Amino acid sequence: MTNSNYKLTKKDFNQINRRSLFTFQAGWNYERMQGTGYLYLILPQLRKMYGDGTPELKEMMKVHTQFFNTSNFFNTIITGIDLAVEEEQGINGKETVNGLKVGLMGSFAAIGDSIFAALIPAIFGALAANMATNGSAVGVFIWIAAQVLVMIFRWKQLEVAHRQGVSLITDMQEQLASLTDAATLLGVFMVGALIATMIDVSVAAEPSIGGVPLDLQNSLDMIMPKLLPAAIVGGIYWLLGKKNMTSTKAIFIVLIVSVALSAFGVLGN
Repeated sequence: MTNSNYKLTKKDFNQINRRSLFTFQAGWNYERMQGTGYLYLILPQLRKMYGDGTPELKEMMKVHTQFFNTSNFFNTIITGIDLAVEEEQGINGKETVNGLKVGLMGSFAAIGDSIFAALIPAIFGALAANMATNGSAVGVFIWIAAQVLVMIFRWKQLEVAHRQGVSLITDMQEQLASLTDAATLLGVFMVGALIATMIDVSVAAEPSIGGVPLDLQNSLDMIMPKLLPAAIVGGIYWLLGKKNMTSTKAIFIVLIVSVALSAFGVLGN
């Protein structure tokens, strides 16, 4: 069989997108990670392409259950290109499809997770949390709107990838690099803003020099406002880089030190 003689329809795209949004990770395991989930996404379409129970279908099912792991936010781009190749070449495109998945899953994992799993939650989470602490419910709707837009993006990318096929990779290369750089810069900016607005720590101790109380917090603010929160975040970042240090250990260290310094009147808020 040289080609599948079946062309995907809108109904096929909708079915794949539903499975991607709700069940893609359901079959996750340590041996092949998202491999079985990937096959589940497109199994109905593979049956239409190759015929139910045919040797070609069984062969492609083996291909699609191999190790696969990428970002949940970009996985259907790979799926769309894969299906475009299989529509055109059928079983003869097996090696192309396999190489495509292996070659793209790592780069899309890095881009997708850094933008959609880290930067966007940090940016919109900071805005929403800041509004919530000020008693505004608007932050909730900002967070919901951000997630809805992400879902729309995930839904639309499948058809675009399928329509563009393999040429999409070369077309998107420079744009993805620029987008990643811009998002990284914005993420760093928002992390700095989050530190300044959400971490409320001050020096409560006021030692006396010659009978005159010294306002240490005011002195620090004259050097740089929010210097203490920035120093604490920098210290935690340094701590996490140490061998055998985990985020859980770091959280307990921060809790214990904060409670102790507060009890002795060194820190306040």
